[in-house]
Amino acid sequence: MNKQSIIGLILIFGIFVGYMWWISPSEEERAEMKRKHDSAVAAYMDSVENVKRMAELKREADSLAMAGDSTAINDMAKRQRVNLGAFGYAFGEDSSSTVVSNSKMMVRLCNRGGRIDEVVLNDYTTHDSMPLQLITPSRDNMSLLFATEDNITIETKNLSFVSSLVGDEAVVEKVRAGQPLAEGDTLSVSMRAYVGDSTGVSDNRYLEYLYTFYGDSYEVGFDINFRNLDGVVRHFDNLDFTWHNALNRQEKVDQGSKNSRNPNKDMERNNSSIYYKPAKDGVDNLRIGRDDNESIKTKVEWVAFKQQFFCAILACDSLFENADLGVVTNSAEGRANYLCDMNGVIGVAYNGGNSTIPMHFYFGPTKYRDLRAMHNHYERMLPLGWGFFLTQWISRYAIIPVFNFLEQFNWNYGIIIIILTILLRLVLFPLTFKSYQGSAIMQILRPEMEVINKKYPNPDQAMQKQQEMSRLQKRAGYSPMAGCLPLLLQLPIIWAMFRFYPASIELRQQPFLWCNDLSTYDSILDLGFNIPLYGDHVSLFCLLMFGVQFFYTWYTMRINGSTMNMPGMKFMMYFMPFMMLFLFNSQSAALNLYYFMSLSITMLQMILIRKFTSEKKVRARMAAYDIKSKDKPQKKSKFQARMEAMMKEAQRQQELQQKQQKRK
Repeated sequence: MNKQSIIGLILIFGIFVGYMWWISPSEEERAEMKRKHDSAVAAYMDSVENVKRMAELKREADSLAMAGDSTAINDMAKRQRVNLGAFGYAFGEDSSSTVVSNSKMMVRLCNRGGRIDEVVLNDYTTHDSMPLQLITPSRDNMSLLFATEDNITIETKNLSFVSSLVGDEAVVEKVRAGQPLAEGDTLSVSMRAYVGDSTGVSDNRYLEYLYTFYGDSYEVGFDINFRNLDGVVRHFDNLDFTWHNALNRQEKVDQGSKNSRNPNKDMERNNSSIYYKPAKDGVDNLRIGRDDNESIKTKVEWVAFKQQFFCAILACDSLFENADLGVVTNSAEGRANYLCDMNGVIGVAYNGGNSTIPMHFYFGPTKYRDLRAMHNHYERMLPLGWGFFLTQWISRYAIIPVFNFLEQFNWNYGIIIIILTILLRLVLFPLTFKSYQGSAIMQILRPEMEVINKKYPNPDQAMQKQQEMSRLQKRAGYSPMAGCLPLLLQLPIIWAMFRFYPASIELRQQPFLWCNDLSTYDSILDLGFNIPLYGDHVSLFCLLMFGVQFFYTWYTMRINGSTMNMPGMKFMMYFMPFMMLFLFNSQSAALNLYYFMSLSITMLQMILIRKFTSEKKVRARMAAYDIKSKDKPQKKSKFQARMEAMMKEAQRQQELQQKQQKRK
């Protein structure tokens, strides 16, 4: 190593040491960091011990309550108040509730924990005509977890809140009388947990949950207010807001799908998950159709517990700090209509003093127009396909607007699906025309193609055969790309329709012909037993789709004689309708109706195009091409030239290999 290299290394090392010294904290900063760390560790250990003590006291209180020992129960209550520290006064088992309803929903607020205990939607019922309970009553539905300055962990689900109605006196009296809010009415419900102990209570020091209800809305304002809690609530930590819901099944399910791993069999489970919106990213979600959990370390705008057609959303105006989310199926849950549990531990920022954390809930249907009107990207929860594959754009800016336009005529939704399918096939007709016309031309050219196949039977003559085939097709005006490209361009539209119908709440519980609900499978026969992959019922719309697809396959195989000599291809073509029969038997009736109509129209178009493709005109075009080629040789395109060069090179390599093999 020379002298310059050694000096360079010394300088680099010196710069590195100097930089580390420059950025290192001072003695005062290190002392403050150690103090906070020790305080946090002590608080955590005290919190763990406090939670254990509260759990032990709860078990003891439950056993005393069963024994009916009132004296011991009172002593136990005193001990529990001591464990709640500054919020000891708020300890209690106040199970009273406040019910607020409007034209959209009924919400029950429980004083125990100040929580939203139940939400029932008014305009919807379950598949078996029961009230649609979106939020299931539970003590664990929601709770704020924080630490006090004396290192006691408080969970608000253990506190009893004092409720009061705030608003116009006429509206307050209306709610007290059990009447729903009218359009234009606004009412707030204040839930307060006061600071205090056995010596007294402080009226101006409290934690408040403030709920705001509106006369004609699925939204509920939700503010967490801290009033004069300096010296009570420790404020250098974020607070944890826990949110939970044990979801009920709302839709009909194939009985054989409850223990099935096939996602097509359980549409509601396969469309239920937790969605969330990071502050600087697009809407994301946990894995759909299975248990999952995820920890989001960045700021989050909102979190949603979503089912197939309904959702509960919690959003924060000032952003959540982080979120730990999880979906789990509780195997011990014995309810027949149980779906899964959704949980969130959401970090919220607390700045101390008199501060407010502004949030709001949405409890309602996942209707695209309504979600989009709230301008918070809620509509991105709907499974409308992939953005990069254009399916989302097709659904949002073509299919949904046309569907909403047709809704204005108040037709049956089955009729709307049929008309939408016809309109779609008309739009796609220019693409399908070229494809089916090309197929008809190939049918006309079949005799010449058979002659070429006989002329070049050997594999080493593949290039000559391909050249003659290409020239024959060019003479007839047929381009292979003209047949394949239109079909490829249709794929995003086909996938968009596949995603659109199962996600459309407009079709929910809408009847058509023998089907009483287009959003789920139609059944003309319940088998009473489950067939693997197929289900426990027979869907007529699926059978009709199968019949049309099978006939379409038979027809195309009959007229395309060249494929008859390919047994593998023949098997696959006939296997597809049977595979679709099994996969789609438990899909929504709307989707099967769409595919039945689309295949029927496609087959009709193909037959008519083939019928009206004149062989005389094709032969005349071939003759004109031959005359023109003699008079003026056709100039090859760059693509054709490259293809011929590649084929010649491939043939040359093949000939070399054959010569080498003969020498060996």
